[in-house]
Amino acid sequence: MSDILIIDDDPGFVKFLKNHVHQSFPGLSIATCLDPVCGLSQINPDLKLLLLDLEMPTIDGEKVLTYAVAKGVSKSRIIILSGRDADYLHRRFPMGSCLAVLNKHEVRQKAVLNMVLGALQEKYGNREQVF
Repeated sequence: MSDILIIDDDPGFVKFLKNHVHQSFPGLSIATCLDPVCGLSQINPDLKLLLLDLEMPTIDGEKVLTYAVAKGVSKSRIIILSGRDADYLHRRFPMGSCLAVLNKHEVRQKAVLNMVLGALQEKYGNREQVF
């Protein structure tokens, strides 16, 4: 079972983010889904972090967020990612809707994601893995 699940239909961004997590936060395990429908089956309440792209075909990130919360994932463990500007994202997802809404192309927003990933690694990354 993975600590982090990324559901995003952009293969280049997913590859970048997955490599970044593996290199910078090696204590965290990560799973990815390019198809939001397939990603639904991997959502479970034990996820430490769920990263969702807002704009995806078939099911958008807001619907996946609603599904994840219904499956028992805490809103405080869900981050919405988008190419849209931060003001739009904050209007669409007011405080308390999820942990954060981040523009995936802004450097300052990536710093926030790194802060979250660092906190997760500190909390969960040094545990022994049981197979």
